[in-house]
Parts: sequence; C-alpha cells; structure tokens
Amino acid sequence: MTRGLPAVWSSLFGLPFVAVGAYLVALQTRYPLTANQPTVPPTAGVALAVFGLFVAGFGAYVQFVAMPDRPTMRADEWVVDDRNPAQRSALAKALAGVPFLGAGLSLLYATDHPLVYPTVALAVGLYLLSTGLHQYWRNTLTTYLVTNKRMLEEYRFLSLVRTEVPLDKVRAVEERQSAWDALFGLGSVSVRAGASGDLSVTVRSVYDPDEFADVIRDRLGRVDEKPTTESAEPDATDEADRQQRPETTPADGVVVDVGGGGGKLPSDPPTALTGLPGRKSEEPSETDEQSSD
Repeated sequence: MTRGLPAVWSSLFGLPFVAVGAYLVALQTRYPLTANQPTVPPTAGVALAVFGLFVAGFGAYVQFVAMPDRPTMRADEWVVDDRNPAQRSALAKALAGVPFLGAGLSLLYATDHPLVYPTVALAVGLYLLSTGLHQYWRNTLTTYLVTNKRMLEEYRFLSLVRTEVPLDKVRAVEERQSAWDALFGLGSVSVRAGASGDLSVTVRSVYDPDEFADVIRDRLGRVDEKPTTESAEPDATDEADRQQRPETTPADGVVVDVGGGGGKLPSDPPTALTGLPGRKSEEPSETDEQSSD
C-alpha cells in the first residue's frame, strides 16, 4: 500500500462532480435552484459524472495497486538516502481550484452575467483541480534513491518508469526553488550526467533540497571507496612480536636486543672484528713471542 490517502482525497474531489452530473441529467428541470434557471444539456451532466467517477476510481487504483516495488540492489551497494515528493503543495493546488468551480456555478445559475464569466471561472477551477490531483498522484507514486553507486528515480502511474544515473558519470548537481515551492519549504535538485548532460534525474518537491544535494555531492568523490582490510597502524600483537624479535644491524653483524630484555652491548668488540682498522689485536704476534724467549 502506498503512502498518503489518495483514495480518500480523490473521492472527496470526485464525488461532488458525480452529484452535480446526476442533478443535471435527471433533476434540473424538476427542481430548479433559481427562478428562470437556464437548462444545461444532459450530456454535460454525463461528462461531469464520468469525470467524477474517474477521479474517485483512479485514486483507489493509486492507493492499492500502483505502488512500485523496491529496486534490487547490486553487489556491494546500499541506500545512502531516499526521498519522496511532498504531497502538501499538490493538495493545496487542487484545493485552490474549488473556489473557482464554486464561483463558476454561482455565476451560471444565480446571476444574469454573460456566459463568458462562468465559463472562464469553471475552466480555471478545472485546470487547477486536474493538475493538482495529477501532481498528487504522481508524487504519491514517486521515490528517489541515492545509493553509493547511482541515483535512481522510480515512478509508476499506468506503467513503471525507472531512471538511473551512475554517480561516476555525474557532471552537475543543480538546485532550484520556485515561488510556489518556497511557500511550503520545498525545492528541486537536478542531477545531470553524460558529456552533454542529456541524461538526468530531477528530484522534485522535496523538503530540505540543499541537504539532499549535499548528500549527492558527498557521494560523488566516494563512488569507488572500499573498506580497507588492513589497518595502517600495527596492532598490539604485532608490536609485541616486533619488540621480542632481535634485529641485526647490517653494518657490523652485531645482534642487538631491541626488546629491552636487559642484555647490554659489550664495551669491547667481539673477536670476529679484530681485523678491522683501528682495532688492536689481543693475540700475541710471533715477534712478541721471540722477544719474550
């Protein structure tokens, strides 16, 4: 089941059209609302009733059927952030059309103004209501995902549409905020990829768009980042083994205990170094033996 209450809101907007259409088809001649009420062709009532049934029925479809499945993650891939478009601004747009519809009906039945006035009012009201409902349905069924490897947009209205942009191909991240979005604290983020930027994903009507854009920018330089298996610092066991292991200096072959075991270097060099320059041999030479005899 999807988020929000599209079935409820669609019924609230659609059922009044069904009621008005039924009145125009069957009751307008028997129960006029005002004296000298103009007669509307019954086909107009049928059209209004069909429109209202479509709105209510499609809201139920969005609520219970059209929710897309979660995308399958690839190997070594995880979701960093996910967002859904806000529904508040779309509902506000649909609700803004209701006063125009009411004014159009009032001008049509309760006044003698030319038909152009109620026609314009009804057209504006239907436009705001229809586009607001469409945006509400679309926002309900749209999900944006940022993983460690790609940016995805999932949308299902009548069919599933999935767009993705690899993060290692991203060339620009753009933020936008219209005057209407600013009223609700919303904004849009466009992620463009490719040499000419023709491949893109636009995140529309999300809260905190600057924060979401920063999440994307932060992942751009870390696409190929992998966790290291070996630490650069030696652990305590390696350090203890190193201290207990004797080391040999390459200069003179003397064994040095670096582990602090208490051994001290002899002050005199070993006998193996007697042939070095500057060292006096401790063994008596043949001349010394003859002189002693």
